[in-house]
Amino acid sequence: MKRPAAFLLSLLIVAATALFGAPAGAQENPSPEPARLRLDLGQLAPRLITSSDQAITVTGTVTNTGSRRIVKPMARLQIGERLASPRAMDSVLAGNPVQDTPLTDFAPLAEDLEPGQSAPLTITVPLTGPRGAALRPGVYPLLVNVNGTPEYGGPARLAAVSLLMPVLSTPGHANNQATQRHSKLAVLWPITDSTPHIQSAPFGVPMTLTDDSLADELGPGGRLYSLVSAARAAQENNQKIGGSLCFALDPDLLRTVDAMRGGYRVSGGATGKGADAASNWLASLRALVTGRCVIPLPFADADLTTLGKIRGADGNPDASLMTTALNGTATIRQVLGVESQSGVLWPGGTPDDKALAAISAGGFQTVLTDSAKLKAGGDDETVTGAATLSDGLRAQPTNSMATTGLTGFAPSPQTPTTFSGASQRAVSTQNGLAAIAFEAGLGRTDGSTGGPMLIAPPRRWDATTDELNAFLSGLGKLTTAGVTAGSTLTDLLSSTPEGSASLVTGTRSDGGAAVADQLSSLDQDSSGLLSAMQIDQRNRVEPKAIVGPVRDALVRGSSTAFGPSGTSSSASANATAELAAIRDQVTVEQPKQTIALASGSSPLPVYVHNDLPVGVTAQIALKNNMGIRPEKAKDLLFPAKGGQTRYVQIEALRAGHLSVDVSLTTPSGTDLGATARFELTSTEYGPITIIVTVAAGCALLLLASRRIYRRIKESRGGTP
Repeated sequence: MKRPAAFLLSLLIVAATALFGAPAGAQENPSPEPARLRLDLGQLAPRLITSSDQAITVTGTVTNTGSRRIVKPMARLQIGERLASPRAMDSVLAGNPVQDTPLTDFAPLAEDLEPGQSAPLTITVPLTGPRGAALRPGVYPLLVNVNGTPEYGGPARLAAVSLLMPVLSTPGHANNQATQRHSKLAVLWPITDSTPHIQSAPFGVPMTLTDDSLADELGPGGRLYSLVSAARAAQENNQKIGGSLCFALDPDLLRTVDAMRGGYRVSGGATGKGADAASNWLASLRALVTGRCVIPLPFADADLTTLGKIRGADGNPDASLMTTALNGTATIRQVLGVESQSGVLWPGGTPDDKALAAISAGGFQTVLTDSAKLKAGGDDETVTGAATLSDGLRAQPTNSMATTGLTGFAPSPQTPTTFSGASQRAVSTQNGLAAIAFEAGLGRTDGSTGGPMLIAPPRRWDATTDELNAFLSGLGKLTTAGVTAGSTLTDLLSSTPEGSASLVTGTRSDGGAAVADQLSSLDQDSSGLLSAMQIDQRNRVEPKAIVGPVRDALVRGSSTAFGPSGTSSSASANATAELAAIRDQVTVEQPKQTIALASGSSPLPVYVHNDLPVGVTAQIALKNNMGIRPEKAKDLLFPAKGGQTRYVQIEALRAGHLSVDVSLTTPSGTDLGATARFELTSTEYGPITIIVTVAAGCALLLLASRRIYRRIKESRGGTP
């Protein structure tokens, strides 16, 4: 019985090995384990297929990110059916796998890959013959598929990247062209900070940045440098595409870069290195936007819904913060010398009704927003054309599918080996280009005529110069093929709104309440500081100028750069630092020696420095003062730029060594400076202590006398 059983088991093992050893079988059954390889795509050519193209070439690198050796890694390119519906496009853009067929056989990449090792990847697919003839105008999903055999495991798909390929005309068949729809196309070009970089910028003091990464972004090869240089190249090489760009500018970024030109510091005290890069970049930006379409973003790209929940000392929303956020037009004019498109704002997040009312009150008539956030008249139907919001505001939708493609998808737990388009710059740029082509009508069978489109890339678009150039060049090819037609934002805004609409709920799960609460506390502290300040006749500095950096920091704290999951501590860091920079300039000097009190009731000398250019009204507070009774705190004025000794009347309740913490607060209770520890000695008692002592002595004498009297009476035999 043992031999037949062993023989049967051997047959099963051989059969399993034969079944799972084939690469094709591994491709059909993706491994559920975490990815062991990282696939980075570098180049894809062409970006749009035309009748003159003879091959598709994909290049990149494959890296072993696991702890096991990978044997015989191999790759191939696969293609799916032409996408004909928005639902199919959305599914691919979300990272869902599609039914595809191989365009090539698996090609070996290396004999094996040890942990940490990389191998180049190059796949070339000829488009001549039947393979190219099968491609009709439309958008096709592609998959770069990498298989291999991990040590101690079986063959499996170890990495994959999906992307989309527009086909404008069949390779080798010039007569099979895409239908010319000439969809009007305008593009927003966001010039924003990746995240607020200012740590503190007190009045009259050089700005300090959290780090010097902004200098890298402004220099050659940096994110902001690439955005400007690619747009300038488009203006020079393709007037239709260059003229379709409208530059969305972050006023806070402009002010920060402008301040960098004069020198700055970074956290830790080092001198910033980006003064020259800031000057050169600002000059290039000025040349780029002069005479072009320009619109403002809210200051620091603030989330206006969160900002509207920040409450001042009176418990009401602080309207001045919203004014700061919506005053970007003035900053753009001041820094760049150009005028913005009248009455147009591109807010981040999803403004609620209060934010929309503030936008309208701020002089804006049009808000640009993702079409997926617009709903018609309370229905579930998505709005694709201009619509009217509350307060009479016009909502001009941006194309949601294009934004999704340019942003990239989040990795799916069901396909752990498929990499997100958000982590692959070449993929997100390519998918965005394909989404624009599809929305313009390329290959669609649902009767879409390809209406006007406003394209909105990610607000903090992080793409290389090559990728941005490829994107703009691709838009030019779409225009040449007649799929799209270069237009302008002004032209799109000239259409009549189709009806009324509303905005869906924002992305913050708590509506930004946690951040707003933290910033409200800081706002109330800043109000307390402002109310305690007085203009000094010698310096002539307005108190608002001193507190102004705190107000700006509060707006930065609501920036959409912090994301829906942004913590209150990260959002409030700048405002906290700005407040500290003001508070620390009005402080109590730490005594260098122990203070001997001349009597039980003596004045305590307190020396206060005020380095601010304004006078400050404050109270001297004594805490942890066991054994000491201070007088009631009084409002005291400390003049600007100087020091003063003030005396606080105290009463020592006992003799010996005493300690007390001395600090300053504004009349409204906002703390100033650091707390100083005063060490005291007292050799005399105060009046209350003496009265208590005399009273206790009298009571003791009375009790002693009574006891003596009782004893005398008892000794004489009397009754007590």
